[in-house]
Amino acid sequence: MLVDLDYFFAQCEELRNPALKEKPVVIGVYSGRTEDSGAVSTANYAARKYGVKSGMPLFLAKRKLEGVDAVFLPVDHEYYEQISDKLMRVFRGYADVFEQVGIDEAYLDVTCRVHGSFDEAKALVAQMKVDVRNQVGVTFSVGVGPNRLVAKVACDVQKPDGLTIVRAEDVNAFLQPLPVDRLIGVGRKTLQRMTELGVKTIGDLAKFDVQRLVEVFGSTLGVYFHNAANGVDDEPVREAGEPESVSRIGTLKQDSRDLTFILEKTDSLTAEIHGELVKKGLSFRQVGIIAVLTDLTVRSRSQTLEQPTRTLEALRKTVRELLERFLEDSDIEVRRIGVKVSQLAKEESVQKRLESFFGN
Repeated sequence: MLVDLDYFFAQCEELRNPALKEKPVVIGVYSGRTEDSGAVSTANYAARKYGVKSGMPLFLAKRKLEGVDAVFLPVDHEYYEQISDKLMRVFRGYADVFEQVGIDEAYLDVTCRVHGSFDEAKALVAQMKVDVRNQVGVTFSVGVGPNRLVAKVACDVQKPDGLTIVRAEDVNAFLQPLPVDRLIGVGRKTLQRMTELGVKTIGDLAKFDVQRLVEVFGSTLGVYFHNAANGVDDEPVREAGEPESVSRIGTLKQDSRDLTFILEKTDSLTAEIHGELVKKGLSFRQVGIIAVLTDLTVRSRSQTLEQPTRTLEALRKTVRELLERFLEDSDIEVRRIGVKVSQLAKEESVQKRLESFFGN
C-alpha cells in the first residue's frame, strides 16, 4: 500500500482551525522579499477549484482568488511534523513492514497481515480510515497493488479520501490507458521526447522497443521505463529502522541552470559525504539530489545502484547523471542544491553478502 495524506499542510491547518474547512486555504513558502513573494506549498480542494496549484507563485494564487474569502498561511513545519508523527504511528501498527517516504507518505507491506488477499486489504484500509478519523481527524488516500510502483500510481486515481486497488492480474489493464507522465521519472522534457517517439500512454511505452529506449534515454533509465510501463518493480518496502542517510545541502553563489557551475558545488558536497562514509565504514546503494528552485519549490531525483559502494567516483558519476536528467526536465534556475546517499550498510556486511553470492 501507499498511503498519501490528502493536501496535508492545508488539512493540518483545517484541523487546528475547523472554520477554515469551508474556505479556500493556501499554504505558502514566503521568501520574505515582498509580502507576496514566494510559492504555493499546497492548497486545499476549495482553492484548487480556482486553479491554485503547488509551486505556483503566491502573487498568481492571490490573483486567482481575488474577491474570494480565501486564507493564506505560512508553512508551519513543526506543527505538521507533530501531526505526521501521530499518523505514522497509527499506520505503522497496520504494517508487516513500514517505510515512511515523506512527511505525508508511507509504504506499507501488508502481505502477511492480509494473507495475500486484496479483499482483506480493502477491509484493512477501511479499518485504518476509521482509526485515523477517530484518533487524529484527517483523511488520506490509498493505492493498493502487488508492488510499490503500482500502489503509487493507483494512489493518485481517487482523491481525497480515496482507495484504489489494483490486483496483480489487472496491472496491465490498469496502467496501459494512462498518460505516460503518470510514471515517476517522466518529467516535462522526457514527456516531450516520448511524444516525439509516438509514446503517449503507458501502454505505448510498454510495447516500445526496449533497445530503442536504451539508445534514447541510457541503459538505466531505458530499462526502468520498460519495466515500469509493464508494472514490474522489485524494490521492497524497507523498514525505517534500517541505517539512515547522509546528506549535505548548500546555496549556490548565484541562481543557475548551468551543469558545470552546479557540479562545482556538488563536488564539494560529495567530498564531505564520502569522508563521513569512510570514517563510519559505510557503503551506499541509493543516491539522490535535492534542488531548491528560484520559485522556492523543491524537486528531487534518486537512483538505486546495482551493488552497494562507497567510492567517490561512483557517487559523483551518479550525481552528474541525476543533475543532467533534472536540468533537461526543468527550465527554472536552481538556488540551493543537495546530495543524499541512503540504503547504507556497514562494509563488513556488504563484503559478506558478496562472498556469499560468489561462493567464496
